[in-house]
Amino acid sequence: MKKTNQSENKNTNQNDAFNGTITLAITGASGANYALRLIECLIAANYRLYILCSSAGRIVLDTEVGLKLPASPDTASKLLTEKFNAKAEQITVFGKEQWFSPVASGSAAPKQMVVCPCTTGAVAAICHGMSDNLIERAADVVIKERGQLILLVRETPFSTLHLKNMLSLSEQGVTIMPASPGFYHKAESVEDLVDFIVGRILDHLGIEQNIMPRWGYQ
Repeated sequence: MKKTNQSENKNTNQNDAFNGTITLAITGASGANYALRLIECLIAANYRLYILCSSAGRIVLDTEVGLKLPASPDTASKLLTEKFNAKAEQITVFGKEQWFSPVASGSAAPKQMVVCPCTTGAVAAICHGMSDNLIERAADVVIKERGQLILLVRETPFSTLHLKNMLSLSEQGVTIMPASPGFYHKAESVEDLVDFIVGRILDHLGIEQNIMPRWGYQ
């Protein structure tokens, strides 16, 4: 019989406390509201989050929604935990060079990852397996382990190079989901448009949601 030590038992208990674990990366594309609403919904659905945020992503969070996310991973984890009223250890923020974090290894990384919002620069780096920072490495791990990777790309217009990179990733099983909300549900606010996109992300993650009306059920 395999022996388990106390640390293994502790990790098992922590995993059992949540419905699953998802990696969420935030890059410097416009669309900070998408990321924050997604965090809110995933916390409410009792998922544990590993959050990665680029330097440009922190600038966008501050510029668009006034959220000053600290560069210190521990301080950022505490801030987001308090902001979203999350459980202990439900939100963990990792720095861009924390190579010993779970998301950097195929044996420990969550099988589901969302980059929201995602720059076309991040698309290019992920497409070509650059792995120069933890966001790129985490995405590379999900692809190589045949997990689920969703890229909420925010750019307009797309250049031919952007489209080629997205096609290459799509051919590898990556879901390319441009931040292009629909209007058929008669949106009355920016929040409604944000929920349209976040609802689609949750659908693809297989997480039940009721924030976006279904077609034909409005």
